Amino acid sequence: MTKLKQRLQERIEAERPRTARLNKEFGSVVIDQVTIGQALGGARDVKCLVTDISYLDPQEGIRIRGKNIPETFACLPKGSGAEYPTVESFWHFILTGEAPDADEVEEIEADFKYRAKVPPYVFDVIRALPKDTHPMVMLSSAILSMQRESKFTHFYHHGFKKDRAWETMYEDASDLVARLPEIAAFIYRWKYRNGQIIAPDTKLDFGANFAHMMGFAKPYDDVARMYFILHSDHEVGNASAHTTHLVGSTLSDAYYSLGAGLCALAGPLHGLANQEVLDWIQKFKEKLGGAEPTEDNVKAALWDTLNAGQVIPGYGHAVLRRTDPRFEAQLQFAEKHLPDDALFKLVRTIYKVAPGVLTEQGKTKNPWPNVDAASGMIQWHYGLREYDFYTVLFGVGRAIGVLANLVWDRALGYPLERPKSVTTDMLEKWAAAGGAKE
Repeated sequence: MTKLKQRLQERIEAERPRTARLNKEFGSVVIDQVTIGQALGGARDVKCLVTDISYLDPQEGIRIRGKNIPETFACLPKGSGAEYPTVESFWHFILTGEAPDADEVEEIEADFKYRAKVPPYVFDVIRALPKDTHPMVMLSSAILSMQRESKFTHFYHHGFKKDRAWETMYEDASDLVARLPEIAAFIYRWKYRNGQIIAPDTKLDFGANFAHMMGFAKPYDDVARMYFILHSDHEVGNASAHTTHLVGSTLSDAYYSLGAGLCALAGPLHGLANQEVLDWIQKFKEKLGGAEPTEDNVKAALWDTLNAGQVIPGYGHAVLRRTDPRFEAQLQFAEKHLPDDALFKLVRTIYKVAPGVLTEQGKTKNPWPNVDAASGMIQWHYGLREYDFYTVLFGVGRAIGVLANLVWDRALGYPLERPKSVTTDMLEKWAAAGGAKE
């Protein structure tokens, strides 16, 4: 057993009594009320999911294991010559809440390299799909094709014990995380680089190896590390995380669960948004007619956009009521590494102007940028200009968070998720009565 899995077992054994006591002694304590608007509005803000991995505060932003984004980056070990932590160190942190030491990171890197070998049939599945297939379909198909490898499923059919279910879920989750860089890079090179595949380099860490297999030079290795960590977890109420959790609650394995979560991520109201933002920025740049972006001409163009009944993509968030710290982290990277990039100058100027314009318009609860407002611009700068692939990058990062949550779902024995539905007649009855009486 690796040190990470042993430490995770210790944390699980310490956490289980907390959950059991809350459920047994305080299960009837009311923590929220549900309104008709929430029932009709996608269960927005209904407090009915539990995770200790991350929390999204409307005013502060995301905290992962209690730390904000800068604190998370600062506490984790970095790769040799890198500015950002390794994904391997983050995997330890997101699972246990503890920053690993150098020896623990080395062990995880070795463990990932042992697990990283992708079964050859996975590449056959990708090649069998038409070349114009969306890369998210390729990624989801590849993951589902590996379901036959599931250790959790084998455990379920050969002596399943609930209190040990997390162990094989951990194995599946670790296998999947370790294999995702090669699968994603293969999809990119197969679809967009004439099938010129670059073999993995086992001497490199997760982020550096991904950059190598993609064919991008430094500092894209740090772009990958930063991107995957920033996109990893965002509570379990977002669509991709909740879908993964929901499917996992049926005792489906990690392959089925992650495959479903990625299908949710592919929607334009979720992970697909980053490519739509970049497309909008490119067209916005054209509207300026080659002029250098200034606060005045950008402000005028933004008002033209709003007055035409359109939105400003990348601005607004379902929960946040401040600038997304993930956007700020990417902005800081761009300020250092690509300050003269034309798209970055435009993104930066829009950031200076858009919140004021949206506030003046008065139709948005949150006039601040989210993570999608900058992510595509950085990818474009380093040569990854195929919009459709951006959601695959998001998917690799998001997999880290949702798979860590799946391990803890099984560790704490969370049950099958089954909300109760009501009818429109019932809602109208309760509306007339001023609330439900039953």
